[in-house]
Amino acid sequence: MPKFTTSDSLSLHYEDQGDGPPVLCLAGLTRNTTDFTYLVPHMTDTRLIRLDYRGRGQSDYAEDYMSYNILREGQDAVELLDHLGIDKATIIGTSRGGLIAMALSHTHPDRLNGVVLNDIGPEVAPIGIERIMDYVGKTPPFPDLDSAAEALKKGNEAGFPGVPLERWREQAEFMWFEKPDDGGIGIRYDSRLRDAMIGQAGAGDAPDLWQLFDGLKDQPLASIRGQNSDLFTAETQAEMHARHPDMITAVVPDRGHVPFLDEAESLTAIRALLERVT
Repeated sequence: MPKFTTSDSLSLHYEDQGDGPPVLCLAGLTRNTTDFTYLVPHMTDTRLIRLDYRGRGQSDYAEDYMSYNILREGQDAVELLDHLGIDKATIIGTSRGGLIAMALSHTHPDRLNGVVLNDIGPEVAPIGIERIMDYVGKTPPFPDLDSAAEALKKGNEAGFPGVPLERWREQAEFMWFEKPDDGGIGIRYDSRLRDAMIGQAGAGDAPDLWQLFDGLKDQPLASIRGQNSDLFTAETQAEMHARHPDMITAVVPDRGHVPFLDEAESLTAIRALLERVT
């Protein structure tokens, strides 16, 4: 499995496949390289690079859990590009990954070719944050992955109507694993991510995400929103478009937070952005 070592000595897992313009995929908060599983078959003409953040997936857990923040994770992404000898890449950022892309537009703008933001913007709806904090860092209360898949389907039916159980079973395995000894399932990330989020929230004023977003004003940009998202509102997407009139805008029906990225609307937006970049 390919890994590289960060400047603070963590070993991080990544996937690197295909030929063509480099596209760096940055996953959601607790997710990993599997976040882009359904996008991969549609990206055959690109070099698709996926990263497990520190403390997620197959990457090392950090001794200092407060390093689980978007600035350090952005630096890790840049160090991965350095490791691969890539000067610039297009970023597809899902949720947390989109926030990292916004931060990189200020800290390393010269490394970006363009950005796709998947169901994330400079304002995050409080109800979405509450839902995330309800599960981050907690052991899921399911005896096995089959039960977890049933719960995912039931819990997400309003936002993702009609998504078959088979896909939720795949999603369950992407996020969790069955414990071989004591039963139940475990999470594929460091549970101290919750402590990091609480600690950062109590450390002072939150960064101005609109200021971060404005760093993308000179970048080719696309925004994808799940029509039923509880995290990313239509009003926020409209304001983003007003500030960045050239932004490619897509709304994916029958999807909440976050679209899988294999939907026709998602793929159209991604391809349009890549055409602008190339």
